Amino acid sequence: MITLKFCMKKKFIPQIEPWLTEAEPRLMSGYLRSGGWLAEFDQTEKFEKSFADAIGARYAVATNNGTVALALSLMAFGVGRGDEVIVPDYTMIATPNAVLLVGAKPVFADIDASNMCLDITKLPITKKTKAVIYVSINGRSGDIAKLKKICKANRISLIEDACQSFTSKHDGRYLGTFGDAGCFSMTFHKIITTGNGGVIVTDNRDVYNEIKKLKNFGRDKGGDDHHETIGYNFKFSDPQAVLGLAQMSNLGERLKRKKELYKLYYDNLANVDGVEFIKTNLSETTPLFADILVPAGLRPKLMQFLKDNGIGSRAFYPSINSQPAYRDFSGKKFPVSAAMSQKGLWLPSSMLLKKSDILYVCKNIKKFFNDL
Repeated sequence: MITLKFCMKKKFIPQIEPWLTEAEPRLMSGYLRSGGWLAEFDQTEKFEKSFADAIGARYAVATNNGTVALALSLMAFGVGRGDEVIVPDYTMIATPNAVLLVGAKPVFADIDASNMCLDITKLPITKKTKAVIYVSINGRSGDIAKLKKICKANRISLIEDACQSFTSKHDGRYLGTFGDAGCFSMTFHKIITTGNGGVIVTDNRDVYNEIKKLKNFGRDKGGDDHHETIGYNFKFSDPQAVLGLAQMSNLGERLKRKKELYKLYYDNLANVDGVEFIKTNLSETTPLFADILVPAGLRPKLMQFLKDNGIGSRAFYPSINSQPAYRDFSGKKFPVSAAMSQKGLWLPSSMLLKKSDILYVCKNIKKFFNDL
């Protein structure tokens, strides 16, 4: 008799995936059965209030995505052709793209290796500088309070790109609420997702009203065609809002899982030669990703090794200065941004991961470095 032995192949562990519960289909079904018109209406207003309340902001405006949120914020402060906006050289490419979208010029600056945020000691402020976009990478803030003072002294608008920083804080205050406006993203891999979408928060009523008008064809309200200014169709939708409200209903559990996930990685990898962690205060930071730094020459090999063992990972963003799309924007070199972008790696960071999954990832990373 021939005995066949079957080996169960371990399920592939993705680098990231959305966490949906039973609340999303239940609430969405209820909304669709209620006769909602699928447009932006009362559910969007409810979601905006919930979002603002969660981080202590006075106003919140939902829009298409994080890129549009940044662009609308810049428009609201009159940033446009002939103006310069300071942007970190390390960020998701949407940040400088939003500057170009409003007709302004992104001016790049290097980052601080200790937190991966804009190095505020090296701000290239000129007479043309109209705004600074401060990107809080993976929930880390740097000294944003000091930057706020610098911007105020120079009469420069401070826009926070907090797309990776929902619920993270600096000195007890939520990121996104330091700037004149704070921008968030709700794409599928964020802590709160609506599939796509963005949110702008501000404490300034005039700015709030201007953003509301700009995203709605330049009119104060829907239902009439009186347009006070040029505007655009950057609106949200109630079905997205229903998803967002479902996700907000278990926000505490989401934050807890993200922090536990990061701590488990740290506890198991912090002493591995070849692995470095960026300083992260989990009492204030909710990491979107579990991120590590490894020798640049080994990163592709490590990623392939993990993939061969059923583990997804993702390299850090390339520095903007190295991107073909921005080749002609700056002849300067930004050594910290270049180095961090070549060494950084995002590990599996889904809120659906089990402890055994993370330990499996750590086991393989240890094996990789031990076998060198």
